[in-house]
Amino acid sequence: MRTLWQDLRYGARMLLKSPGVACVALLAIALGIGANTTIFSVVSSVLLRPLPFAAPDQLVKVWTTDAMRGRNDLPVSYPNFADWRSQSQTFETMTAYAEASATLSGEETPEQIKGVAVTADMFPVLGVKPLVGRPFTAEEEKPGSAPVVVISHGLWQRRFGSDRKVVGQQVTLDGKSTTIVGVMPPGFKFPLDAQAPELWAPLDPASEINQSRGSRYLSVVARLKAGSTLQQAQAEMETISQRLTDEHPTYNTGRGTRLITLYDDTVGEIRPALLVLLGAVGCVLLIACANVANILLARAAGRHKEMALRTALGASRRRIIRQLLTESMLLACIGGIAGLLLALWGVDVLVSFIPEGVPRAQEITVDARALGFTLGVSFLTGVIFGLAPALSSSRLNLNESLKEGGRGSTDGLRRNRVRGLLVVSEIALSLMLLIGAGLLIKSFQRLRDINPGFNPERVLTMSLSLPEAKYEEPLRQGLFFQELDKRVAQLPGVEVVGLVDPLPLSGDNKTTTFTIDGQPAASPADRLSANVRTVNAEYLSAMGIPLIKGRGFTERDAKDAPQVMLVNETLARRFFPGEDPVGKRATVYPFETPCEIVGVVGDVKHRGLDVESGPEFYISYLQAPQPSMYLVARTTLAEPGALASSIQSAVQQIDKDQPIADVRTMSQLLNEATAARRFNMLLLGVFALLALVLASVGIFGVMSYMVTQRTHEIGIRMALGARVSDVVRLIVGRGMTLVLIGVSVGLVGAFAVTRVMKGLLYGVSATDPLTFVGVSLVLSAVALVACLIPARRAARVDPMIALRNE
Repeated sequence: MRTLWQDLRYGARMLLKSPGVACVALLAIALGIGANTTIFSVVSSVLLRPLPFAAPDQLVKVWTTDAMRGRNDLPVSYPNFADWRSQSQTFETMTAYAEASATLSGEETPEQIKGVAVTADMFPVLGVKPLVGRPFTAEEEKPGSAPVVVISHGLWQRRFGSDRKVVGQQVTLDGKSTTIVGVMPPGFKFPLDAQAPELWAPLDPASEINQSRGSRYLSVVARLKAGSTLQQAQAEMETISQRLTDEHPTYNTGRGTRLITLYDDTVGEIRPALLVLLGAVGCVLLIACANVANILLARAAGRHKEMALRTALGASRRRIIRQLLTESMLLACIGGIAGLLLALWGVDVLVSFIPEGVPRAQEITVDARALGFTLGVSFLTGVIFGLAPALSSSRLNLNESLKEGGRGSTDGLRRNRVRGLLVVSEIALSLMLLIGAGLLIKSFQRLRDINPGFNPERVLTMSLSLPEAKYEEPLRQGLFFQELDKRVAQLPGVEVVGLVDPLPLSGDNKTTTFTIDGQPAASPADRLSANVRTVNAEYLSAMGIPLIKGRGFTERDAKDAPQVMLVNETLARRFFPGEDPVGKRATVYPFETPCEIVGVVGDVKHRGLDVESGPEFYISYLQAPQPSMYLVARTTLAEPGALASSIQSAVQQIDKDQPIADVRTMSQLLNEATAARRFNMLLLGVFALLALVLASVGIFGVMSYMVTQRTHEIGIRMALGARVSDVVRLIVGRGMTLVLIGVSVGLVGAFAVTRVMKGLLYGVSATDPLTFVGVSLVLSAVALVACLIPARRAARVDPMIALRNE
């Protein structure tokens, strides 16, 4: 221990003796470790930390599959769920849920609250108990039971002042008096892949939507029994699915089930991106280590005689290696502390930029696992960048090293080879990162160039959900939205007002089955399906969706008028090939009689810019009123959001208890649709740029040291008649040789590594030749500049001064 303390003190003195070198090395280490700790904190919180439920490895997500549509992630209807729950033997319990919003009104301003409708056994399935109060009982799920609700910890604090007497209190939700029976613990969130809900209420199995096997909107989570495996449960659910197909072929033919652990279902989509980013920052750290190793190698050359003296006085090679590694570890520990401080700041910044939809984002923090990671990386970093200089400095020729003016040419040649190898590694790793970033940038650009099918400029959107207790009749629902349409259209700055459900890119979707008059009836396995949108007459104009042929809706397409619909181009091509669909008739739920197709509209990217448009129907909200609609207002204002308060006032003039929610512009929705890809692109781009800077500094440092080391040689060459161009060619040639070797190695590595990124790309091959060639040329050009600077300095060497110094 005493020897270690002596080594540490001596190492500290040596660092203070060369503060410039120490600062450059510390900066490289801090950046590398800080970036790694930041990304690892995200990986730790999202991927490595168990789900915040009891025995999370026993929780399973159950999806419906549809072989005809090629989907394995479809929701389930309530009747099918009820059969699953009653017939399965491998699960302890099973719960179903669906996102639902509710209007909280009363003494304060009315507010639309994000909520979840659940079966009564949701909390037992998750193994979570309320902080205050109790969970739901089985009786509260039965038809006719009194309305109850469990609220989130955040809502409890915000609206009820953390009062424990809130349990048993009556609140008005959707116009109904509802009893609060529990408050969940802080941090509880379910579902994990959605915006944090603030209330949970029992599903109503007697509601109209829950009576049809065709109304698939529920997600299902189940808990495996002790001793049951996922494979056993999968086999059992397939048997149950086949039984349901035999009993109810209309809605179950061609459909099966897919089981996946809740953990994999939650993080499966984000895992590849996080692992790519973790690999990227690992490359940055390796490049930083190579840089520091080069710095220490150059510094070791200046301590060559010191090491020789220590050896001559009896120090063993092992003792010298230990001393030099102690200095490296001291440097790494200080850099690790600085990197940890950077990570604490970096995690906060990163979380603020993480797009919506990233699961468990609110849990991201620098936890104990991340601290352990930082400690381990700091130790490993010290060994990586310290080992080569330590081994090189301890391998001495005493006779040559102790000569006055001895140059140690053999040792210098060996060190140059090590430095060259480090530069090649830096270039190769940098090229791999730059190519990955280039692919993501090109992919993102391709995505942004896609036409969404509408014009998002100057369009404000918001959602309204009418409480069933007050607006149970479809006629009242239609009258509310008609009156709202008129009032908003009269507001200054509003050009046209549209109504739609669901809104493009909102995450909502509605699918229905249909039959086409005059075509043979399809079997249940070959039934036709399409998405359906409920809109008003001005919706197409408000969104800038083109009418391709026929006509749009008018105010005459009312409840008592003949039922009509619009179809998109994809539906027209797929189901009316070579025909004009205008004038044709189809029967679509919820209509019981055929509807006439009166127009064809352009395709719209409803589910995402990277998702192909599917067949879609548009029906008039006057003929099929909905309790929930999105209002779309095309404005003349540069900032459409300024109209939100005026529209809220118009809503409350009609109904003082009716709030608006999800107020966003279509431009914001469009940006959110690409937010995840933009986030990945920016992060990888930053790491690639950092790698490029470090690699450039590395090759500049090596070339500068080579110029210093070969000053005598250069002086002789110039004294014997070498021209400036010859000297520049000598230095640049040496540097570019290393660069070209590094580029060659990097290209091979990039061809292998970028295949992992396939799932992160859109419209770009993982081996896109233009990106590979372009990035290689850019890196080579930057490296050329890094070589030219020391080369020009070498060309200015005065032969007389160089020879006199020798």
